Amino acid sequence: MAILVYILLSVLIVSLVSLIGILTVTLHKKHLHRALSLFVGFAAGALLSATFFDLLPESIEIAGIEKTSMYALLGIVVFFALEKFFFWYHCHGGRCAHHGISVKKSVKPYAYLNLIGDGIHNFIDGMVIAGAYVASVPLGVITSLAVVFHEIPQETGDFAILVNAGLSTTKALLLNFLTAVSAIIGALVAYFFLQTVDNFTAFLLPFAAGNFVYIATADLIPELHKESSMRRNLEQMIMFLLGIVVIILLEKLIASGALNRLFL
Repeated sequence: MAILVYILLSVLIVSLVSLIGILTVTLHKKHLHRALSLFVGFAAGALLSATFFDLLPESIEIAGIEKTSMYALLGIVVFFALEKFFFWYHCHGGRCAHHGISVKKSVKPYAYLNLIGDGIHNFIDGMVIAGAYVASVPLGVITSLAVVFHEIPQETGDFAILVNAGLSTTKALLLNFLTAVSAIIGALVAYFFLQTVDNFTAFLLPFAAGNFVYIATADLIPELHKESSMRRNLEQMIMFLLGIVVIILLEKLIASGALNRLFL
């Protein structure tokens, strides 16, 4: 029961991150872009570090290297397909083809496409977090943090897309939050499913690793390459390395037993 509480608290925090989209309205566009571009670098580093230092080693221990490799590759393929057909108009760092905060008289169809894609993505995030907690509480904490780091630039961009598509600020925040709540549903489905299906964790962890690798390398890092300023590139590189270091430090805490004593 304690694990379920940790899972629900984590996915609730992830869901609340969707409300950060209000920064798109309150911050000057120049400052917003700079802040988000730095966080994109941090998120990319954190996702890759969580993958290679936590998810993959844990997966290999549970399922072996052959199954881990197969399921991780499947995770990459599935998210490539989902982004091709569902995650339309997805953007990070506050920039995308349909960015810009201008209210239209009618709601554009891509607003609903974005909501559908975001809902699917958050549902899977919830499953990933639940699977990590079932494997171990410290792994669940690290996985949750990696998801939160990624959600900040993503949810801000999603909010901008909805407003640009013609939704009011209030309605965009509400709908963005409702799609984020699908993470809670995904977590509950995964938690109770994991209790009845043997070896599901052995599938979900490497699948999540493939998810993290795809997001970091296909979405976040390419966004970082769009920057032309040498100073901004250096700042992004520092944040990228900082994201890696933060996860490594958490891993050291796990090795020392500090997180186990804290959460168990």
